[in-house]
Amino acid sequence: MKKTLVVTRRLPEAVESRSARDYNVRLNTRDKLYTRDELIEIAEGADALLITGLDLMTPEVLSRLPQSVKVIATLSVGFDHIDLAAAAARRIMVTNTPEVVTDATADLTILLLLAASRRAHEGDRLLHSGQWLDPRPTELLGWQLTGKNLGIFGMGRIGQAVAQRARAFGMNIHYTNPHRLAPELERGATFHVDAHDLLQISQFFTMHAPGNKETAHFLNARTIALLPQGAIIVNAARGMLVDDDALIAALRVHRIAAAGLDVYNNEPHLRPEYLTLPNVFLLPHLGTATIDARTNMGMRALDNLDAALSGRTPPDRVA
Repeated sequence: MKKTLVVTRRLPEAVESRSARDYNVRLNTRDKLYTRDELIEIAEGADALLITGLDLMTPEVLSRLPQSVKVIATLSVGFDHIDLAAAAARRIMVTNTPEVVTDATADLTILLLLAASRRAHEGDRLLHSGQWLDPRPTELLGWQLTGKNLGIFGMGRIGQAVAQRARAFGMNIHYTNPHRLAPELERGATFHVDAHDLLQISQFFTMHAPGNKETAHFLNARTIALLPQGAIIVNAARGMLVDDDALIAALRVHRIAAAGLDVYNNEPHLRPEYLTLPNVFLLPHLGTATIDARTNMGMRALDNLDAALSGRTPPDRVA
C-alpha cells in the first residue's frame, strides 16, 4: 500500500511525476505557501511531508502535526527553519538535500560577486531610466577581481566550488573553516584559524557557512570594521549571517563599497532599505534556481523519503 506524502509547493515535473507514481501524493496545486492551519489540515493521515525553507517547522507546528507524520524532507541544504529538538521529541525524522546544490549556488555566488564589483544594478538603472546620454571614461568605475583577495567564510562543498571558479579570475583564495582542508582540497588557498584575521585581508568576502547560533549575525558592525575600506560583500548562504542594520549603515557611507545578496533575514520580507541603496545587487533567493538543481533536489528528497518510510536510514538524515 502506498504511503501518503504532502508536497507543500509545486516542484519540477519530473519530481511530481515520480511522487505521484510512488506515493498517494497531495500536491499544492495553487502553489501558495500554506498557513499553519492549512498545513495541519492537509497533513491529516499523511506519512511524510516534503517542505521548503519557507515552511517553518516551529515547536507549535510540530506539536500539532498528526501522529501519522513520521518524516519531514526539506528541499534545501539548510534546516534552521525546522526545530530539530521538537521534531525529535515527536519522533519525526528530518532530512535535507546537500551536494546537489553545489554548482548552482557557486555559479550564482560568482554572479553576485561580479554584479556587485562592476556596479551592475547602477548600470541597469541608468539604462532603464534613459539617462545614459553622455558616456564618460570615469562613469560607473567598478573594482576588478584580478589579483584581489577573496575571503571565504565556510569552505565546505560550496565554498570550495566558489574558490575553484574565483581562481579562474586570478583571485587569491583565503578561507576560514572549522577544520583546515587537506592540501588536495585546499589547492593553495591560505587557511586562517581566526575568522577575524581573514576579514582583515579580504578585499572581497563571501559567506558559505550554515545558519546557526554560532554564525548568527557574524557580519556585524564589529566584524565589518575589520574589513579593508571599500570591501565587497557577497551572501548566498543564509540571511541570518548578516546584521542588516550594520551592513546597511556601512553601505550608506561606502565603508562597504558594494554588496551582492541572494538571501535575507525574514524572507521574503527583506529590509526595505536595501531597495533604496544603489550599491547593492539583489536577487530573490535564486541560489538553487536552475532546472537541474531543483530537479536533483526533489529527487534527493524522494530518495530520503523512500529510505525512511521503508525502514532504512536515509542518506541525508539530520535528525
